[in-house]
This record gives sequence, C-alpha cells and structure tokens, in this order.
Amino acid sequence: MEITPDFIHPSFCLNGISLNAESLWSVAYSFIKEGEEYQKHIGLFILDWLDGNDFVPMQTSGTTGTPKPIRVSKQAMVQSALATGAYFDLPAGTRALHCLPAQFVAGKMMLVRAILLGWHIDVTAPASRPLDNCKGNYDFSALVPLQAEASLSELHRVKKTILGGAKVGPELSRQLQELPVNVYETYGMTETVTHIAAKKVGQPAFETLPGVTVEADDRNCLVINAPRVADKPVVTNDVVEVLGENRFVWLGRVDNVINSGGIKLHPEQIEEKLAAILNNRRYFITTVPDDVLGNKLVLVIEGEPFTIATKQFDVLGRYEKPKEIYFVKQFTETGSGKIRRTETLNIALNKNEG
Repeated sequence: MEITPDFIHPSFCLNGISLNAESLWSVAYSFIKEGEEYQKHIGLFILDWLDGNDFVPMQTSGTTGTPKPIRVSKQAMVQSALATGAYFDLPAGTRALHCLPAQFVAGKMMLVRAILLGWHIDVTAPASRPLDNCKGNYDFSALVPLQAEASLSELHRVKKTILGGAKVGPELSRQLQELPVNVYETYGMTETVTHIAAKKVGQPAFETLPGVTVEADDRNCLVINAPRVADKPVVTNDVVEVLGENRFVWLGRVDNVINSGGIKLHPEQIEEKLAAILNNRRYFITTVPDDVLGNKLVLVIEGEPFTIATKQFDVLGRYEKPKEIYFVKQFTETGSGKIRRTETLNIALNKNEG
C-alpha cells in the first residue's frame, strides 16, 4: 500500500488517546486555543499537515547556505518517516517521546512519523530534562545533545535515542556509550527533511538511510543524493571523507576551515582532541588576524580563567596548538543552544583590550 500524507495509521495515539483525522484536528485546534506555547506550535503544524496542501512551509537550516524560507513536500516527509521507521525498526505501537520544538523540522517530523507509522507518542515541553515530566519507558525519542547531557540519569528509560541539531562532544559521547541503551548521532537538515544518515555514538562513520547515497564535490564537501526526499542533489558545506556511497566521516564545516600560515586546519578536529584536557569546560577553536601567519589559531574557553600547562597541548599536532587562550565568562548562544562563535570571540577580544 502506498502511504500518502492524508493517511493516519489506525494504531496512532497522542498522549494515550487514539485519534483519526477529525479528532486529531480537534486536538490541534484545542492546543492552539488553550495549550502552552509548545503545544500551540504542535497544533499549528498538525493543521498544516491536515490542510490538503502538498507542502509545508519551513526555513532552511543554513547547512547548505544562508537560511531561507522553503516549501517542503509532504510526500518527501512521508518518505523520510518511512525510511526512519525502517532503519531504526520502529513499527506500529512504538512508544515514542516528543520533546523538540515543533516549529523546526525535527519536531515536525516526530509527529509525522507517529501519525504515519502508528506510534503511541507522548508530547512534552522541549525542556532540558524532558524525561522528568514523563512516566514509564519509551522505545524511541529524538533529543538535542544539550538535552541528552542533562538527562544522562534518565536516558536508560529510552531504548533508542537519536541526537541531532549539534555535534555530540567527545565527553558526552563517552558517557552515552556507557548507557545500556542505543544512542545514535544523526546527520541531516531541513533540505533533506531531517536525518539522511546515522551512527551509534562513538563510531567514526555515518551510514545512510535507505534510498540515500553520498559523494564529495571538488571542495571535499558532502553531496547528498536522496531522490525520495529531494528532487535534486543537496550540496552541503560540510567537509567529509567519503568511504563509499553509503558511508562517510564528517570532518567539519568548510566555512570554519582555518588557513594559518598556509596550513589548512579543521577546528572541529582540534576541539575533539582538546576534550582530553578540557572535559569540564565549553570551548572552541577559532582565529584572529596575525601579521605573520595571516590568521593565528586561538582557543576560547568559557568560565573563570585557569592555568593550562604547555605540556598538556602535546595531544595536538604541531600546527594545531593555539597561539593565544581567551576566557569568556559565558558564551553567547543561538536559540537552539549553538555557540555564536564570532560574537563570543568579539567579547573575548574586547575584554582583552580593556
């Protein structure tokens, strides 16, 4: 049977209530009129999903360029949901937890998967510790790394968790690998209707979902061929090592690549090595202008200043060692918790000049 956007699986339940199209519309309307802020966004998306149009308006992620409004095909969202269900083995009756903002694609797709695949989904506010508000155990959930980090003591209640929206840091990866459940890091964006690849935390290479192949362009950036969800190849700004048409290793953002004295460096790889000595702090690698090198490597650390012995930087290669270290009391962040590197660096530089 071909699944279309107007299909509602007979096993679908929302917050323990079995719903058809009519009752789902009523729940969405009540969320908008009487619900909390997160419920209003859920209600608005459900009405978008049921409105008879063949697309949903969204905003691109910025992975492929400047964020801009786009129309995402509902049939592409159907195909994405089916691929997720097949890859992670999530049949009808799967008990799922929805705790992401529904104004973004990841939150929208959790609802689409539940409706089409017949999940029993509970929705809760997208808080830092969403499981605190829920009872019992779950088969599946999607979180951002900040939620996972804050929920380490509760994640054993979810058999399979996918993480997206930001890179999983080395220390969090180590902690997640110790849990008696499966946790996956995903790769995707709005343009590919969320994830097109996944890997268990701690593994180096991503594996593509069904119907997806990958290659690299002349910049060594990832090109995604996913005809079921995108009508043309999606060219990203993510530098990768392609291991085959279904496997790749993410190296960093091409727009983050640092050219210092003619040496090209990936800050993300340096940051991963630094986890061994900075595992209790947030930090990032960036550059400032330099008369000799053109750009020189600097390390920005959140919190009160402390001394780092020069020998500790032996974990880094010759050209990877920072020339300066700056401390900032608190990093500037986006609404989704990503560090605003340029703004944070400017705070550090202004403080240093002052």
